[in-house]
Amino acid sequence: MKVAILGGGPSALFIYKRFIELSRQEIEIDIYEKGDRLGAGMPYSTSGSGDEHITNVSGNEIPDIVKPIAEWIHTVPQDTLDKYGINPEEFNEFRTLPRLLFGDYLRDQFAMLQRSAKEKGISTRVFYGSMVTDIRDDVPAEQVHVEINEREEYSYDRVVICTGHLWPRKYEGQIPGYFDSPYPPAKLALQSAHPIAVRGSSLTAIDAIRTLARSNGYFERDEQGRASFVNQTPGFRIVMHSRNGLLPALRFHLEDPHLGKQTVLSPEEIASVRSENEGFLPLDYVFEKNFRAGIRENDPEFYEKIKDLSLEQFVALVMDLREKLDPFVLLDAEYTEAERSIKRRESIYWKEMLGVLSFAMNYPAKYFSAEDMIRLQQVLMPLIAVVIAYVPQNSAQELLAMHRAGCLEIVAVGEDSEVLPQTDGGIIYRYSDGDGVTKEEYFHLFVDCIGQPHLSFEELPYPSLIEHKTVSRAKIYFRKAAAAKKELENGNPKVFMDHSNNYYLLVPGISINDSFQAVDDFNALNERIYVMAVPFIGGYNPDYSGLDFGEAASAVIAKALLS
Repeated sequence: MKVAILGGGPSALFIYKRFIELSRQEIEIDIYEKGDRLGAGMPYSTSGSGDEHITNVSGNEIPDIVKPIAEWIHTVPQDTLDKYGINPEEFNEFRTLPRLLFGDYLRDQFAMLQRSAKEKGISTRVFYGSMVTDIRDDVPAEQVHVEINEREEYSYDRVVICTGHLWPRKYEGQIPGYFDSPYPPAKLALQSAHPIAVRGSSLTAIDAIRTLARSNGYFERDEQGRASFVNQTPGFRIVMHSRNGLLPALRFHLEDPHLGKQTVLSPEEIASVRSENEGFLPLDYVFEKNFRAGIRENDPEFYEKIKDLSLEQFVALVMDLREKLDPFVLLDAEYTEAERSIKRRESIYWKEMLGVLSFAMNYPAKYFSAEDMIRLQQVLMPLIAVVIAYVPQNSAQELLAMHRAGCLEIVAVGEDSEVLPQTDGGIIYRYSDGDGVTKEEYFHLFVDCIGQPHLSFEELPYPSLIEHKTVSRAKIYFRKAAAAKKELENGNPKVFMDHSNNYYLLVPGISINDSFQAVDDFNALNERIYVMAVPFIGGYNPDYSGLDFGEAASAVIAKALLS
């Protein structure tokens, strides 16, 4: 069987690991990577990181690959260790790593797997500088044709799409001072004597802030380790624009560093619950099973506060507490709380269980009703996005230092904010303030930092898959027609009715089944094409958890592909 792994980043690493572990010598594996090395992908290479960027997970939170980081760190050249100020003798599995160094780790793990494949007699070929430009399914021949660099074509029995992050360009390169993303970060290594607008307050925004700060000043620490920012560019200031005006929460000690993988609902349980609910899996059931039950067991005191609250009431309670405080005051308080959690190795259970919920709901989210998917998108996901960002302590210190220096602020811009590109450069940020007053502010420099977007069906960069209807738009059924009609009355453009008078909600990306196989317009699965590229399956996997997602998805794909 000839298998192509399209992409050579962390997702490809996990699927390749599964194939090697199964020791199936009849498999011939070709890996296509657009860059010049395997393992790192965008986040952990110079495409997505600079020396200033660090991981938001520690060694003990990383899924098993080949060699643990605490062992691998002893093999790193001394000049690299000196560059990052790391002493291997003092390093432990609870430490975070610079992202580029973590990319080196992933590269070395991939190399170890390649050596293992050779020892087991599994054929592996790697093609660098190979951009996948089209994928065409040949149904009569039961083959998938992969086009590389718009000129060469190769045929396979199975393909696994692991092409990773994608940041479409809309205005960058056309509007001076406009950046569609902060990646690669080297492009932001510039000085600005004017305020800079950043859209978003996620880890992506923090990446941009760390880079811009070092291009316009430097950080220093006092004897107590407290950071301060020295601004060397008069007029330099960053304004973060956030929908709710909140900063993400810090990383803390996780009692279960792998986010409760054992709590994921089994296929049997999902089937049983769906049979009792007209084919749907209720969001409230998942909330109760994968969140509140864990709180009851691990934090009885907090459970007493929330045991009778609905999902909406719980989110309102937590968000209300956050919104009442100045975001930098809250960040400072959470820094102390998180530092205590890590030092004592004691979890903040409600936050940890929210991470468990986020991971556990991913796999069965396609079975939510459209009503529940809207609740998830509008109510729960904004809280999850804030709380489980797991901002590293070092990043939080720098944000606080910049704020104290008068070089960083955050404003709440609401749902109806607009970024208006200006043909002669820069943007106008238009939004309504807390009193409903419309404000407009011009910025010479703008960086869009909303994070990896869930891309639409139309943005899939493989035209033949769309043209031949090999893939289909991801959509979720409405349980009640009345709910769909209400959404239509409210002007929701993502709601539609098919020829059988069934109502659906369009969600981002393409349809996949439980085995991550592409599903066509006739709801038929494709036995040859598997999709792990997270930007294109975000509708059915609303919150993917990085390496944990890659590990879990790879197990499912390998089982289906080789069955």
